[in-house]
Amino acid sequence: MASLINIGMSGLNASQGALATVGNNIANANTSGYSRQQIVQGSGASQQVGGVFIGTGTTLADVRRVYNSYLDAQLQTTTSLNGDAQAYLDQIGTVDKLLSDKNTGVSAALSSFFSSLQTSAAAPGDMSARQLLLTSAQTLSNRFNSISSQLNQQNEGINSQLDTLTSMVNQHTATIASLNKQIAQATTAGNTPNNLLDARNEAVRTLNELVGVTVQEHDNVYDITLGTGQTLVQGSTSNTLSAVPGQVDKSQFSIQINYQQSSSDVTSVLSGGKIGGLLRYRDDVLAPAINDLGRTAIVVADAINKQLGQGLDANGEFGSSMFNNINSEKAITQRSLAATGNSAGSSNLNVSISDSSQLTAYDYKVTLTSATEYTVQRSDGQDAKGPFKLGDKQVIDGFTLQLPKDGAVAAGDTFKVSPTRSGASNIGVQMTDANKLAFAGPLVAGAGGSNSGTGAVGGLSLSSVLDIYGGVDLGKSQSDIEGAMPVRIAFDEAGADGTQTYRVLNEAGKEIGKGSIVPGQDNKVTINVPVTNADGTTTNVGFDTVISGSPGKGDSFDIKFNKDGKADNRNGNELLALQTKATVGVGKDGTGGVSMATSYSQLVSKVGGKASQAAVDGTANGAALAYAKEVRNSVSQVNLDEEASNLVKFQQYYTASSQIIKAAQATFSTLINSL
Repeated sequence: MASLINIGMSGLNASQGALATVGNNIANANTSGYSRQQIVQGSGASQQVGGVFIGTGTTLADVRRVYNSYLDAQLQTTTSLNGDAQAYLDQIGTVDKLLSDKNTGVSAALSSFFSSLQTSAAAPGDMSARQLLLTSAQTLSNRFNSISSQLNQQNEGINSQLDTLTSMVNQHTATIASLNKQIAQATTAGNTPNNLLDARNEAVRTLNELVGVTVQEHDNVYDITLGTGQTLVQGSTSNTLSAVPGQVDKSQFSIQINYQQSSSDVTSVLSGGKIGGLLRYRDDVLAPAINDLGRTAIVVADAINKQLGQGLDANGEFGSSMFNNINSEKAITQRSLAATGNSAGSSNLNVSISDSSQLTAYDYKVTLTSATEYTVQRSDGQDAKGPFKLGDKQVIDGFTLQLPKDGAVAAGDTFKVSPTRSGASNIGVQMTDANKLAFAGPLVAGAGGSNSGTGAVGGLSLSSVLDIYGGVDLGKSQSDIEGAMPVRIAFDEAGADGTQTYRVLNEAGKEIGKGSIVPGQDNKVTINVPVTNADGTTTNVGFDTVISGSPGKGDSFDIKFNKDGKADNRNGNELLALQTKATVGVGKDGTGGVSMATSYSQLVSKVGGKASQAAVDGTANGAALAYAKEVRNSVSQVNLDEEASNLVKFQQYYTASSQIIKAAQATFSTLINSL
């Protein structure tokens, strides 16, 4: 009788364990990361009775997780990729709309500026049109400032998010390390801590939402590493991440991993998760967009200012700058940053813009290779330039470097040079008097009274650069130009070779130059007039002109300084031509390049293209994650219909086992009663 009762009891115990397992599954149906559990039964040992073996019941061998490590690894990977893609997409959408929207972008403001310029150039004496142009210029500069401010705010927002996300990473790594310890203790005691294993897998999955990690398992313990093998979790020990100001650019946070005795920058090796997506977006989109926008703003300010400086305003003086000086002291100090750990000294490398049309949207790394020399490496990987000597001026891609020689820098120091980064934030309108808009050409040509031919002189423009920014060696002054005038171009008789010579005479009638033209066609001629400086040296003032038609022998043209700044709009038309002129990204040989509007349109297109690709990537990664979850859940997720069926089944098992005990009791009672 005892053996029959024991068999019934073993069945009761097994059924009770099965019912508890089913109940636990049902209770955790909505628990994130929970893997459904199943019981594993085994038969009890058999006893020999006579010549046969009779079983002694059942045993509850194990309660196991229904889990597939391969499917879980797929889920971890797709979670990391999706976190990266969604973080990238969330950020780029805002910038794409900001740059492309007609109410917030630069295109409409730039078009409005040139429309106002066209109106005022058509009527150079109209003060209301001049004032409207200044208003449009202010609107344009405000638009650059606004976009720059919002892009910089987004950069600050990314810094804040990185700080928050690294703190969350540290919480999860600490949890995984703690679970490692608990699981190791439980398995050492011979147990299978299913709930702890599920909790650890869920912690790793959540960690992958934040940053991509690699998991290596040994002896039921997870070791977690980053990027190229930097250890986040090893056994029951975890290392922390922190977001700190960059070693060179303090405005961009870097990610460092902190060990017991040291720290290491891991920004360049991180990928995946929200952190990876934010860093990828900042490097691929945000920083280049800030530089590209700044380059366009610098070109707008510089090109307009220089052309205004080539004409005469309503007061008969050479034009003043409409926009701020692109090489102001403030702008120069913002273009170079010193790396943390440099020798004590200045971070100002005197970076000035020498030719805005040749500027790129790249950053540059300056490295002191010795106490007297340095090299310059562009951020697109172009071969390093140099070595250059300290103190010497070096022109690179449209900007000038002049490193100090006074001990402010030392061998091993590094610097980041960003020639265009602050361009959009620094642009501003400094002109307040509309009379100072220089729409008139500085020179006028008059034909001699006894001319007999069909020759004509036109297209007068200065070839000498005017010193519009007040520097010491940037160009000529108004007094230089006025002092060089008037000059006379006198023509000789056409020769047998089909050319016609001319002589250039100064005010005293002295010949100061000569040349030849081909009669009957347009001849572009550059004339240089020597001017004696106060120190006795001689420099040339140059101007370009176009000689057309067929001048007769003895014909002459007098080139004079234009005393009436309201007389014409020739320089206004030259300003208007800047709308379509290639002024951005021009090669060293003067070829290539695009207009200001096209440059900005290309920026919008680049960001828009990346935003479109980000949307596609986001959808694809979202679908991959959903599929990975579905496949994983098909194996491990609780199925309530199946559990309900199991509940009825094990309830019947329990009832049947109790009947075995009842039968044993009845048999025992019959035997007792028979005695």
